[in-house]
Amino acid sequence: MTSEQTTVATTDDQATVVLIGGGRMGKLIAKALSADGGFLVLGTYDIDNIEELDGQAPEADLVIDFSNKAALPHVLSYIHRTGAALVSGTTGYGEDEQAQIRELGSASRVVWSGNYSLGVAALRHATELVAAAVPGWDVEIVETHHNQKADAPSGTAEMLRACVDPTGEVPVAYGRQGMIGARPQREIGMHALRGGTVAGTHEVHFFGTDEELCLTHRATSRQIFVNGAVAAARRLLACKPGFYTFDELMFD
Repeated sequence: MTSEQTTVATTDDQATVVLIGGGRMGKLIAKALSADGGFLVLGTYDIDNIEELDGQAPEADLVIDFSNKAALPHVLSYIHRTGAALVSGTTGYGEDEQAQIRELGSASRVVWSGNYSLGVAALRHATELVAAAVPGWDVEIVETHHNQKADAPSGTAEMLRACVDPTGEVPVAYGRQGMIGARPQREIGMHALRGGTVAGTHEVHFFGTDEELCLTHRATSRQIFVNGAVAAARRLLACKPGFYTFDELMFD
């Protein structure tokens, strides 16, 4: 997708926005920003013009990135050059890439989340409570998404795993195959299902002796993530420089 430059003048209460990612989420976010009235999109950047962020893209107040982790160097370059705030919903980052995003918070306003749904935020809180209440139970996390999703497991599933094991010390089994023997007590199972047009389903199963508890969130459309991202953008622009979580922006 080519950049969509505009010559429309902004008003004092409009925030200018650069969108990274021209896929389904990007199009929905662009539509929501336009309907909101408080934002003006200066351009959309994707695989065919992403390098323009390094020097040619106009300066904006805000970057919203729902693209691919391959775009990160260009996103970092743009924010270092302009000081724009960043709302990032891109998943699949490694630890080093996550650290680079957090470091942006030293000079800019930054929020990253693998999921911008308020319902998923509630699911994370519930998962923390249940994990603390039933220590020693077996835990399995199952996520289901459409057949075009590139990364697995989802960023949301990884966030749920962290709710169960904040220290990251419990071994994780990403699917199982063959003669694996009895399930270890200290293990978290992670499973990714892909098919059709599923917007996103996440299940956290807690298995005890003779009983099971399952926490489930189902998204019926991507609009819930769009609404959350736009709400986060609005709040982020009112914040001081720093790295924020979605929960901090919405609930603190």
